[in-house]
Amino acid sequence: MADASSEITVNASPDTTWAIVRDFHGLDSWMPGIDELKSEGDDRVLSMMGMSIRERLVKCDEDTKSLTYSIIEGAPVESHEATITVSPDGDGSKVVWEVTVTPDEMAPMLGGLYQQALVPLKEKAEA
Repeated sequence: MADASSEITVNASPDTTWAIVRDFHGLDSWMPGIDELKSEGDDRVLSMMGMSIRERLVKCDEDTKSLTYSIIEGAPVESHEATITVSPDGDGSKVVWEVTVTPDEMAPMLGGLYQQALVPLKEKAEA
């Protein structure tokens, strides 16, 4: 298992930023590259990059403003768990997207993908 972490500072309150992040089934409203998102209970099925990826909501914690999910099928991973956390940072907020994944070589790729996705999240929160 390998870890990766991405983060960004957002010029919006933690509550504003968390309202976007906590919407597990609304990822396609801010993350680029998603062709289609289907909600199926605690799962979301993403059509992107020619793949159909099923992700399952593991935990959504309002108190800590953290959302944890796992890829359960459709991507070249043996195990995957990612957590997005929103915390106060001055007058704004900081968003950290951490992932633990196997095989190890997927960690840098996912870390880079998540870092790129944080930019449009920031833009949406600050709009």
